[in-house]
Amino acid sequence: MWVNKPRTGELPRGVSHRTFRSEVHKADVGYCIYLPPGYESNAGERFPVIYNLHGAGGNELHGFDEVAVLDAGIRDGRWPPMIAVLPNGGKRTFFKDSHDGRYLSETLIIRELIPHIDHTYRTIAGRHGRCIEGHSMGGRGATRLAMKYPSLFCSLFNFAGNVPRTSAHFDPAKPDTYPNNYLGPDKQDYLDNDAFELLKRNLADIKGGLRIQIWCGTQDTGHLSTIRDFHQALLDAGVDHTYLEIEGQGHGKQPIIDLYRDIWFDYHVDSLRQAKP
Repeated sequence: MWVNKPRTGELPRGVSHRTFRSEVHKADVGYCIYLPPGYESNAGERFPVIYNLHGAGGNELHGFDEVAVLDAGIRDGRWPPMIAVLPNGGKRTFFKDSHDGRYLSETLIIRELIPHIDHTYRTIAGRHGRCIEGHSMGGRGATRLAMKYPSLFCSLFNFAGNVPRTSAHFDPAKPDTYPNNYLGPDKQDYLDNDAFELLKRNLADIKGGLRIQIWCGTQDTGHLSTIRDFHQALLDAGVDHTYLEIEGQGHGKQPIIDLYRDIWFDYHVDSLRQAKP
């Protein structure tokens, strides 16, 4: 589950498959990393990092479409050189820690992977050099992690990721039903995993340095309602953000990438520029 080896020829240009040791899972965990042109030859240079989280059922072998767009844009001079990290967060963890400790995907990303990347590669190891994004479950996970740890990231891109009011689903009478079977019997765990509650809790820090971009197709009926709800919560809280509903598009990722590939990373690049000390 935690290490998935790529097939021959599967990895795009600049991407390699690596592993690191997760102490909380007592296992090796796979990730893919894209290193931009010039990384090896410019030994004194440090680079910003984009963490791209995968959708439900996925693993570290994801995000290759976005990486190909990023690589082409860097080589064309459209965007500055950046690193991209594609973690394995577990198939349906929503990048949360489970109450029974079986899946500790939040801890894996925040406490283990990010420090490992900063220690192993020449990153800009601070909020001003770190972005997070994801599609579907990855967008949902990226949003919650950015709301919970806004001091770690300068830019968030939620691409068609549900943003549910997790605390509203706390029901001790349904211990076998999600999310109760994952988060357990303590309501505080639901509050701590609710992006709306975290928005209120960390509002000053979010306004102080986290830029937020949210996209969703108008035909993405399974995700659009909660995304609109979160968009309204950001408006009500006075959080400046970019919000786009893409007419006629559903949940498919590639058609939307094809529409916007020339500006796909503009928002992160602008966030990094604004966050630069």
